[in-house]
Amino acid sequence: MDETRHRLVVGDSRAMPSIPDGSIDLVATSPPYPMIEMWDPLFSSRNPGVAKALDALDGPAAFQLMHRDLDTVWSEVARVLKPGGWACVNIGDATRKVGERFQLYSNHSLVTSRFLSLGFDIMPLIIWRKQTNAPNKFMGSGMLPAGAYVTLEHEYILIMRKGGKREFASGPDRIARRTSAFFWEERNTWFSDIWDFKGTRQALGHPDLRARSAAFPLELPYRLINMYSVRGDTVLDPFVGTGTTTFAAMASGRHSIGIEVDPSLVDAITGACAALAPLLNQRIADRIRAHLSFVEACHEKGRELKHRNRPHGFPVMASQETDLDLRFIAEIRPLGGAELAVTYRDEPADPSSEDGERPEQPRAGASPDRSKLFKWLV
Repeated sequence: MDETRHRLVVGDSRAMPSIPDGSIDLVATSPPYPMIEMWDPLFSSRNPGVAKALDALDGPAAFQLMHRDLDTVWSEVARVLKPGGWACVNIGDATRKVGERFQLYSNHSLVTSRFLSLGFDIMPLIIWRKQTNAPNKFMGSGMLPAGAYVTLEHEYILIMRKGGKREFASGPDRIARRTSAFFWEERNTWFSDIWDFKGTRQALGHPDLRARSAAFPLELPYRLINMYSVRGDTVLDPFVGTGTTTFAAMASGRHSIGIEVDPSLVDAITGACAALAPLLNQRIADRIRAHLSFVEACHEKGRELKHRNRPHGFPVMASQETDLDLRFIAEIRPLGGAELAVTYRDEPADPSSEDGERPEQPRAGASPDRSKLFKWLV
């Protein structure tokens, strides 16, 4: 995969006519959360009944109407996904007082129910523990029973598959799958049902833009894209917001499409992309650095890693890692409109060199040993 394409569309994801049926391999997104007050104006503008229900202090009715709006998006997701494709939805539940009554609004339950009704297979979900609340923050009646309530410090990542397992029947498909492998130690972390990392400032770094988006940290879609797709696949985010899924797809060697109703957010994404390569390359370098640390720890414990990764030259735990090939971004360039192209190279520039050029390449015809190219990462 020498180049990927990334298209940003200003539009309403309740109807995505520019995306053909069965053309998407993975959907990774975080929608507006029903019953979170910052999203009341959006849902009310899309359905005046939401505003009427809130004005009437009918929280349950407003909750159902908001999800009815999201249901149209999930129907489109079902249409555009390929058989065997995955939908990963990050969503948090909401706690809210409407009128005199305080209660939990279980967003993840209704989204799961909708995908089930669309014929998806529901897989074990991931709890993302955000650690956003201070440990001494009390809710409700403090230390007095029985009016206090539990604080919400987590969100859900729902994992759903359209139909049965994806087939990798052709030779190119099998090669793409093997080169897209993840490290053994990454598997043990990524496929845990609890992810424990804090939300981080988005790449665009603009507080107003962040406040108008359902932004999640780069780590979240980056993991999902590497877990549930292969290089050369197309990833869709129907609520692309500040572009985090787009950036994660770039770093992962996947194509992407992002839908966003707010034109200013699309303009901000396209304007920021050219300067993003160092940030995204850092995440790729971090993977290699972490693996080399894992190799060193195994060596210190006398644990032998019996396999060697062919593209990079370092030891790996399992034979399925031997073709894993991590490539760095060489350039992100605009193609006109809101479309971008990303080109890749085998290794990063060596920051120890004054001009930032890549390390010396092997002579023509020689077998590359790219492990030497990463020595400065340790």
